[in-house]
Amino acid sequence: MWQALYDSLKVLGFMVVAVAQESRGAEQARSWVEQPGAKFWTLIDREHRVSDLYGMVNVPQAVWIDERGVIVRPAETAGSTEHFRRMDRESKVLAPADVAARADARAFYLDAVRDWVRTGKHALDATTVARKQPRITANIALALAKFRLGVFLRDHGNIAESIRHFAEASRLHPDSWCLWRQAADLEKIGKAVGPEFWDRVDQTGRNTHYPPPDIPGFRPA
Repeated sequence: MWQALYDSLKVLGFMVVAVAQESRGAEQARSWVEQPGAKFWTLIDREHRVSDLYGMVNVPQAVWIDERGVIVRPAETAGSTEHFRRMDRESKVLAPADVAARADARAFYLDAVRDWVRTGKHALDATTVARKQPRITANIALALAKFRLGVFLRDHGNIAESIRHFAEASRLHPDSWCLWRQAADLEKIGKAVGPEFWDRVDQTGRNTHYPPPDIPGFRPA
C-alpha cells in the first residue's frame, strides 16, 4: 500500500521513508524490504533511534513532515485499527466484516495523506503538534537506555543479562510495543506473535495497542 501511495504522489515531490526497527541488522530485515519491491527510501534502525526521537511506541506508526522539514502530524498509528482483537486466535482469521472495516480504515488514512500532500488538509498547527508530541519522561529515557544495553549484551553473547535488561525496559515503558516486540523476538523466535503477545494484548485497554489518529471520519473499530 505504501508503494501505491508513493507512486500516486511522487510527481508532487512526496517521499515515503520506511524504517525497519530491527536490532538484528539489515540481513534480518532484508526480505521484508526487498520482497515488496519498494522504490521509496527504507532505513534499517538497529537501535530504534527513530522511535526514540519521534515517540513511536508501535508499528505501523507515521509522522508527517512537510517540505520545510517541519512536523505537521506527530507520531500516530498509520491507519491500523483494533479489529485484530476479534481475530480467531487459532486460525488467525478475521470475520469478513472486520476485514472490510480494516481495509476501509487503511484506505481512509491513505486518502488523508493524499489530501494533505495536494491541499494541506489535516496538517496541524505548531501549537497542536507541540501538545500532541509524546513526552520523554525519566522512566522512558531509562527504558530506552536499558533496551540498548540489552541489545549490546546480546550482541556480545551475554544472553541472560540482556533478557533482564529487556524486561526492565518494558517495565519502565509499558506503552512501547516496539521495545517489547523486538525484545521478544530477540529472546525467543515467535514469542512476539504467540501466546505471550495475546496475553499482553488482553492486559491492555481497548485502544492502548493502536490509539487511532484524530482525523475526522477515521473509524478505528
